[in-house]
Amino acid sequence: MNKKFDVVVIGGGIIGCSIAYYLAKENINVAVLEGQQVGQKTTKAAAGMLGAHSEWDHSESFFTFARNSQLTYFHLQEELKELCGIDIELKKGGIFKLAYTDLEKKQLTPLLTQTSARWYNEEELKEQIPGIHPNIIGAAYIEDDVNVLPVSVCNAFCKGAQILGASIFEYTHVFQIQKNDSHYLIKTTNGNLEAKTIVVASGVWSNPLFGQLGLHHEIIPVKGECISVRSEKVALKHTLFHEQKYIVPRNDGRLVIGATMVDNEWNEKPSLGGIESLIQSAKKMLPEIQDMKIDSFWAGLRPRTLDYNPFIGTHPEEDQILFATGHFRNGILLAPATGKLIRDLILKRKVNRNWIEAFKINR
Repeated sequence: MNKKFDVVVIGGGIIGCSIAYYLAKENINVAVLEGQQVGQKTTKAAAGMLGAHSEWDHSESFFTFARNSQLTYFHLQEELKELCGIDIELKKGGIFKLAYTDLEKKQLTPLLTQTSARWYNEEELKEQIPGIHPNIIGAAYIEDDVNVLPVSVCNAFCKGAQILGASIFEYTHVFQIQKNDSHYLIKTTNGNLEAKTIVVASGVWSNPLFGQLGLHHEIIPVKGECISVRSEKVALKHTLFHEQKYIVPRNDGRLVIGATMVDNEWNEKPSLGGIESLIQSAKKMLPEIQDMKIDSFWAGLRPRTLDYNPFIGTHPEEDQILFATGHFRNGILLAPATGKLIRDLILKRKVNRNWIEAFKINR
């Protein structure tokens, strides 16, 4: 193991690998330390929706950041495939955010002010999705809210970073960080490393590092369960979304149904009750779901902050320690923009001040 790096990223999910990719593109000597296998925890559990419009109703700063990240994916698809040969499986077709009542339709009005969104009435929706539930009165359609295969994106970032000179260390758990003059000593299960700069991107497993680095911040795990099904009869082209539940079509014909939200739950095993609730929600969107064959089911832990915005920025007192964690439901969506923002902070480039204020650690 090489012992000295310019930057060490702690966490090998999609966020950590995105950061490594964008740093490696700048010829920065970067390493990623992952306690298990790259992309096999929270990243693997995600459905991969790029819902800049459909997932967030809060601040303008968050939306512009999310939209920037979403648009990056459209050229990343070719960039990563050309560099490392991995298809991130970006699936177009957009998303239908469903309404069952006039009140739900009214609640979609702000979304429909976006130029990329339009309303489909009941008849128009049935033309697009013949099997849609008859109780649905219409939907807001967002063409740009597409989806990707999260593990493929993570692996592409990882392999791309390696091709550009980054080092990736799996099964390397970090248990202590010490400051020594102008660098940091990182003690791991595979020996010690030195780094000028550290980036904590460990999702729900960031809490011990917050404590070691003198902060009292907390990342709360929110368990999410999913199930995938297969059907040779139904070829869904668009994602369906209602009340934080969704049906996402994959390129191989599978439909991913998600996701539950169980606050402050560390158990990563899916529950019978959780899977049952997903099936019931899916049947209310697409009744034919009940005849489909179960492919697999799983669960993962989303990292949530107290105000639901991620922590992306520098330590309040140590400029060479940065954080990129707490992305909650939007880690896949925000990965490219997070990687670029951390890169720009490390290189002291000009960044969007609204993003800095929205995501700073000591907000």
